[in-house]
Amino acid sequence: MVKFSKQFEGQLIPEWKEAFVDYWQLKKDLKKVQPLNNTNNTPNKHQTSSVPMYIISSLRNYSLFGHQHREVALVFFQVHRKLASSSSEGDMYETELLEQFADTDATKEFFACLDQQLNKVNNFYRTKEKEFMDRGDSLKKQMDILLELKLTFKEQQGKGGSSKDSKEDQSIHCTFSNEEDSVRNRGQQEEMQDTTSTDDSEKSEVPFSDSPRSDETGKSIQIKREDGKLRTPSGRIINCQGKNVKINIPLTTPSRTFSAISYLVREDLLNQSSRKCGPEGGKIHLNRTKLHHAEKMIKGGFIELYKGLGYLKVYRNLNMLAFKKILKKFDKVTEKQILPIYLKVVESTYFNSSDKVMKLADEVEELFIKKFADDNRRKAMKYLRPSQRKESHAVTFFIGLFTGCLLALLAGYVIMAHLTGLYRRQKTSVYMETVYPVLSMFSLVFLHFFLYGCNILAWRKTRINYSFIFELAPTKELKYRDIFLICTVAMTAVVGVMFLHLTLLTKGYSYAQVQDIPGLLLLVFSLVLVCPFNIIYRSSRYRFLCVIRNIILSPLYKVLMLDFFMADQLCSQVPMLRNLEYVACYYITGSYKTENYGYCMRKKHYRDLAYAVSFLPYYWRAMQCARRWFDEGQTSHLVNLGKYVSAMLAAGAKVAYEKDGSIGWLCAVVIMSSAATVYQLYWDFVKDWGLLQMNSKNPWLRNELMLRRKGIYYLSMGLNLLLRLAWLQTVLHSSFENVDYRVTSLFLAALEVIRRGLWNFYRLENEHLNNAGKFRAVKIVPLPFHEVDEED
Repeated sequence: MVKFSKQFEGQLIPEWKEAFVDYWQLKKDLKKVQPLNNTNNTPNKHQTSSVPMYIISSLRNYSLFGHQHREVALVFFQVHRKLASSSSEGDMYETELLEQFADTDATKEFFACLDQQLNKVNNFYRTKEKEFMDRGDSLKKQMDILLELKLTFKEQQGKGGSSKDSKEDQSIHCTFSNEEDSVRNRGQQEEMQDTTSTDDSEKSEVPFSDSPRSDETGKSIQIKREDGKLRTPSGRIINCQGKNVKINIPLTTPSRTFSAISYLVREDLLNQSSRKCGPEGGKIHLNRTKLHHAEKMIKGGFIELYKGLGYLKVYRNLNMLAFKKILKKFDKVTEKQILPIYLKVVESTYFNSSDKVMKLADEVEELFIKKFADDNRRKAMKYLRPSQRKESHAVTFFIGLFTGCLLALLAGYVIMAHLTGLYRRQKTSVYMETVYPVLSMFSLVFLHFFLYGCNILAWRKTRINYSFIFELAPTKELKYRDIFLICTVAMTAVVGVMFLHLTLLTKGYSYAQVQDIPGLLLLVFSLVLVCPFNIIYRSSRYRFLCVIRNIILSPLYKVLMLDFFMADQLCSQVPMLRNLEYVACYYITGSYKTENYGYCMRKKHYRDLAYAVSFLPYYWRAMQCARRWFDEGQTSHLVNLGKYVSAMLAAGAKVAYEKDGSIGWLCAVVIMSSAATVYQLYWDFVKDWGLLQMNSKNPWLRNELMLRRKGIYYLSMGLNLLLRLAWLQTVLHSSFENVDYRVTSLFLAALEVIRRGLWNFYRLENEHLNNAGKFRAVKIVPLPFHEVDEED
């Protein structure tokens, strides 16, 4: 049977762990309490009569035959309830013992800790309840404004319905004012990612007239209506029912970003035209697409609110159970019946007696079903209560099966390669120039993927909420078993094809006859990745492609955690990208037919592209830092940008040295790589991992650690330092005796991938602790409409 402490730790909300009852501390205090002597059961009459408020429990023990024992166990103690001075502060509870226990000091310490935990839980619940209640009120107001705007569209469509031949879009005509509102101020709220492309969404809607000004910049716009003034999306102000409302649509897609940029460019022209034409001079349109985005944001807000309310219910139930368990243990140790007495106090506290959360949850359900699910409860519950995908034992079976196949094929391939001498140093080797890059590329990719599966397993063991950090859908996210299955199946296929290819060569087939096999392997994997059918984890493949798209167009897309986390992974896969570049050139140009493997290397365009590929991941990451600085206005993002610029310079110097080999480029490699390494190490330890804090209670670490053994952190920092110095191989030209230099390069590239896998765990651990420090367990979804003052 699993102990309650294990169940409690496994069910609590990780980000709220510090706000839960410290059950483990209470158990430590309880161990100090000694069993009570029966001679001390007589209460003090003076204390009993002088206490204004006390709780007395008289419990009689019955025998099996219904006869009462004369022995009566009496427990006297008083719980003081200090009323709060204001409504924002919760009531405080303090227990006073009214009789002597066997170990009075230890008992007082236990009840002092128990009262402290009760007050902590009560105050936290009250704070979170108020936060969610305020969020619920805001969402209701948002819904009212959205419904009013939709009603306006229906009215205008009704008026313009007779003109069927009119190609003009039905929209609300607006005029803008010149009130300023900085774009960066909007970045202080976390924004919801718009996973659907704006271009696609606009095609699915009825076409409207749109203006660049009506997108994401923070300007003020007024909508003309007979019954009042309204204002439209993207940081503009509406006057609806006597209230000014600011509308904000996030810059999450390239079309919105270009729209915002074009607005900034045209701002002066619009201001001049407004001066010439008066306050009604510039007109824009609020179309249905903008309302669609606003509705999507409000819908996401309701989903996150409902999730938070569910967490608050779990918080209340688990804490109540923890109080019952610890009081039951106290009764067992002291042979007193305190459980039914103190539990009445706990049950009367605010966190257990308040029903606001239950009512609001029911109200959110009803509103969501009515407004977003067309009165279909089952459809609504798919959004509000997504079910977890069940893990199958068949997955574990196939992991073992394909692991065995992979090891057998790999052993056969290594033995055959050794006998044929393919991996030895040779001046020219068609196999190492054409086939080996394919094997190297797949090995690096799936090694990285395998380490990601290990990261997920470690995050789950340490209760790091990676799903919340990455904003992964619970019904679609890959579990670590799924990742291990993909890795074993894929590498079994790769090694099997390589083994087949090598077998054909040893049987006398020429390279020209079997050279298309590695290319076909790469083509099959590419087709599987972009396959539109609902097979082989389609949702995960689609999400992966969306993230890659966001990275490539990083200045234009809003940067989320998953985006820059994936971009960091690509920074460790530069050798894989260069192999991919070469293999693509080799097969696209048709060089495989003539066995002219040096054709790409002789072309100037290819050599120039090699420079670009070497620092392209760093460029993408630098652009993400620039975009985050633009959105959030924090200078730390600019400092982070400098780190990737230094890495780009070091990578460019390394490529130039590989090409030229002169002493000058060697000196440039040493200087730039040293500077970049120091920069990166500082950022790894201090910023990404949150370590090297001088005033920490854990020397050179941080105050909060997820791993119990501190030595692991010191070991990880040492390994990270050593693996960061892998660039020294470029200077030392180290190799393994007679092994081909490409094998050495693969080994060093694999070390960098391993370093990145190590980095991943601590990066997310630090992110989780930051969320836990602010008790962030649900995503903060920005709302499109915000009330502002008249003067704003």
